[in-house]
Amino acid sequence: MRDRPLRFGIAGSVFVAVCCFTPFLPIALGAVGLSGLLGYVYRDAVLLPVLGVFLAVTGYALWRRNRST
Repeated sequence: MRDRPLRFGIAGSVFVAVCCFTPFLPIALGAVGLSGLLGYVYRDAVLLPVLGVFLAVTGYALWRRNRST
């Protein structure tokens, strides 16, 4: 339970990084029939701030973990 924010931050960071640096998002959206949404939304404008949030959560969890030991 104590490492839950750390796991959440790392998993989210990896997922968003995969979406940013590979064409994973268009493939995933195309698989469910929503690839038409990519023409309206510039994905980097959304994914890069989300990556920053996940990295901040990971940093906070690591800081809190090191402070308690």
